[in-house]
Amino acid sequence: MKHRLEVTTPSDREIAMTRVFDAPRDLVFDCWTVPALLKRWMTGPDGWSFAVCDIDLKVGGKYRFVWRHEDGRDMGMTGTYREIFRPERIVSVEVFDMDWTDGEARSTLVLTERDGRTISVNTVLYSSREARDGAIAIGMAKGVEAGYDRLDDVLAEQVAAK
Repeated sequence: MKHRLEVTTPSDREIAMTRVFDAPRDLVFDCWTVPALLKRWMTGPDGWSFAVCDIDLKVGGKYRFVWRHEDGRDMGMTGTYREIFRPERIVSVEVFDMDWTDGEARSTLVLTERDGRTISVNTVLYSSREARDGAIAIGMAKGVEAGYDRLDDVLAEQVAAK
């Protein structure tokens, strides 16, 4: 069953994205942190692919993501892990290469397991209200929702394989 993405703005600088997944949180955590799994679902909207996915999963470790559009454009992002508590929480700071968000954004992913399902809440704190509103305006939620729908499929395979 596909669940809906709920997007809220808890403050004038934050976006919170909440979604339920029909899988235990250790599998959801792996899908956020294992490059081979992450590349299968975090591809962005139609027309984009996940070209670079480098992860050094430790506090202070870096990650580098680059998405490539079929027309050849790239969109890159670099981040640093601030907190990692497997399988319940990841906090990182990130900045896009073109820096349309006007500086670093802090991403806090919290995974809570209930009855074999995982409630995922990803809260992004931007440098300003304008940066947050810009993320909303470019349709970030649509891309996240498409990715989460693909994540459902990856998780279904992982659950079936257990």
